Amino acid sequence: MAMTVKDVQKQIHMIAVTLNGDDEQQHSYEDALHKDVLREVAAGAENSQELAIEALKTVDLNFDRWCA
Repeated sequence: MAMTVKDVQKQIHMIAVTLNGDDEQQHSYEDALHKDVLREVAAGAENSQELAIEALKTVDLNFDRWCA
């Protein structure tokens, strides 16, 4: 089943609202979402540009991100 923009929006809502206050989980789910979208793009999704535009909205979410 192909990913839809609505699917991405649901994931962003989960990251922003459901996981609010748990920076580590938010960052982990953000990374997973970006990977899932990249997989869709690589697989030739017809809506790849829309998926990417939507997924990039996570960078505007206010939570701490750490990298080791």
